[in-house]
Amino acid sequence: MAETEDQQLEAVSPVIRSVYTLLTFLQKRLKSALWFSIGKIVDEETLKLGVNATPQFIGALTEMVWAQIENVSTDLESFARHAGRQTISVEDVMLLARRNEGLETVLEAYVNKQKAGKAKQKTR
Repeated sequence: MAETEDQQLEAVSPVIRSVYTLLTFLQKRLKSALWFSIGKIVDEETLKLGVNATPQFIGALTEMVWAQIENVSTDLESFARHAGRQTISVEDVMLLARRNEGLETVLEAYVNKQKAGKAKQKTR
């Protein structure tokens, strides 16, 4: 018979249990904040378009965005780890964006603008 999640938690140390509880709490808070932000954006857009969006739509969109965030974060962590780093860099983000030409173009323009601004500040 498979153990339930609660039974598994009882078998581990109190410290690990506390960390797990905190991480679960933080994940729920982040997801709630994401739901709220997506809800605001959807409300603004539906007002502009003169259409309605159901709470189920907002919930489904939130779940889809959450899954995409999880995938992107896993990819970025993998890229950094592969390069022998513990910190995600601009190069990792650009590597991820290579699959989306429009996004890659926007990010390249932003990075170049940031580099130009830093170069300008150094010359002052």
